[in-house]
Amino acid sequence: MRISILSKVLILMVILFSGFESVAQQLDSEFKYWTWMHYDQDKKDNKYVKLFKKLKEGGIDAVLVNTDGNVEAMQHITGLALKENLEVHAWIMAMNRPGDELALQHPEWYAVNREGKSCFDTRPYVDYYQWLCPTREASRNHVLSLVEGLSTVEGLSSVHLDYIRYCDIFLPIGLLPHYNLEQNTELPEFDFCYCDVCIATFEKMHHKNPLEMEHPELDVEWRQFRLNQIKAVVDDAYEVVHKHNKDLTAAVFPYPEMAGRMVRQRWDKWHIDEVLPMIYHNFYNEELDWVGWATQQGVNDLENTSTKLNTGVYVPSIEPAKMAEAIKLAKENGAKGIAFFDANALTDEHLEVIKSSKTDR
Repeated sequence: MRISILSKVLILMVILFSGFESVAQQLDSEFKYWTWMHYDQDKKDNKYVKLFKKLKEGGIDAVLVNTDGNVEAMQHITGLALKENLEVHAWIMAMNRPGDELALQHPEWYAVNREGKSCFDTRPYVDYYQWLCPTREASRNHVLSLVEGLSTVEGLSSVHLDYIRYCDIFLPIGLLPHYNLEQNTELPEFDFCYCDVCIATFEKMHHKNPLEMEHPELDVEWRQFRLNQIKAVVDDAYEVVHKHNKDLTAAVFPYPEMAGRMVRQRWDKWHIDEVLPMIYHNFYNEELDWVGWATQQGVNDLENTSTKLNTGVYVPSIEPAKMAEAIKLAKENGAKGIAFFDANALTDEHLEVIKSSKTDR
């Protein structure tokens, strides 16, 4: 039987469409669902097994677990999660090290603000803000040693850096009333780091001293110097974790331009495998659609890099009925996944929506 030209074209179109649909489904299936969680050593293993089963059944693919840098605890919890077919990432507070026993023995390691006050004994905003200097060799090496320790954990997918930045120069606008603050400029008490090592290193490079400037917050080189100090820590951490065949990931501020202004964090310039920008729209008095807009900004800035972006959302601000929209906004704007803060906030209703979104096309 002879087949007409029109029939051949129709058959070819069906084949091509099927191929495209298969590729689209494959890409969608690679969209990853993450959640952050804290490890409690007093919590029984059976409680964690129950939680991991619940998360996996609810559509979660990966857990980011904070053991406060404890390698033994990380190895233990990794084993429990892997048995439930969850990917595991070691979440660590990097430059902000509250209660770090070793660091507290070295007051000189701590970041100093423009007023000359150190995070060792003067905490900006909250008591758990104890920021280390990223320029000082000893404090940098301390952070990198913690990263290396976690990198040795068998079965771990990545070391996940949090607080990989300076102290907040500007708080998210939605949080300002809580602190009874107005921040229309870079206030000296929140502007770091002016320690001796930072000043000397910068002065050697640029032949000027920020402490002698009338408005150091306006000096482009001084701003870039601090962006570069954080980048240097990240780039070194990248080499460390890759030596152990792990990836490097990080929780970052919503998009690079905002991150650079608010916390000296231009994450689009880093050597890093994946970023999880914390696009917590309610912190910025924005509507849910801002999740998609901010995701797109980050995706655009990473266009010429190999870094993947996974949109982070704040679960308490998203009712279950809106969760599908948040997931859709992340997908449609180029994210490779979505991360939920945090596991404790995910209700059964949230997980049902998440699970359904993995099968909806």
